[in-house]
Amino acid sequence: MIKNIVLDMGNVLLDFNPEFVLNSFCSSDEEKEIIDRELFNGPEWALGDKGDIKDKDRFDLVKVRVPEKYHEALKKCADNWDICMNPLEGAREFCEYVKDHGYGIYVLSNASDLFYTYFPKFLPLDFFNGVFVSSDYLMLKPDVKIYKTFLEKYGLDAGECLFIDDRADNIEGAKKAGLNTFRFMGDYQAVISQLG
Repeated sequence: MIKNIVLDMGNVLLDFNPEFVLNSFCSSDEEKEIIDRELFNGPEWALGDKGDIKDKDRFDLVKVRVPEKYHEALKKCADNWDICMNPLEGAREFCEYVKDHGYGIYVLSNASDLFYTYFPKFLPLDFFNGVFVSSDYLMLKPDVKIYKTFLEKYGLDAGECLFIDDRADNIEGAKKAGLNTFRFMGDYQAVISQLG
């Protein structure tokens, strides 16, 4: 029996959309392509989510691979990437539905230290029974260890949890840890139907 809903954050609750950031600060397709590759898809992104670096350090690490003429746009993207982290339509209402129907509600997200700046604008941290951010624990989904550490921290039974994520690899990791899973494709009603 499902007693707890465990939610990923990016593209399940908030809209992680690098393209929006690139369009806001870059003036050419080449600039967008380079900054997308080196900032959002470079190794430093995962290092931030794992807690090995802080958000404020990312620009200095990435700029060595980006032509100097693009440094101004890179800095704006690196310092302000969270402008895209707006709630998905229906996300707040879904969280309220889960809570109102007596489920425990948790967040388990790969995220850097900036999480604590943008996420509380969506819902206060104490709205949730627990918020588990990867950078605080120096581990990342889909490593089975992060799911087990999460369950242990909150004293939860994996079989009583439904883990919701948009990424197939994260879903697989959760399954290995014994959680029930649901791959989110933008439809909160489909999740509610699953709860039945």
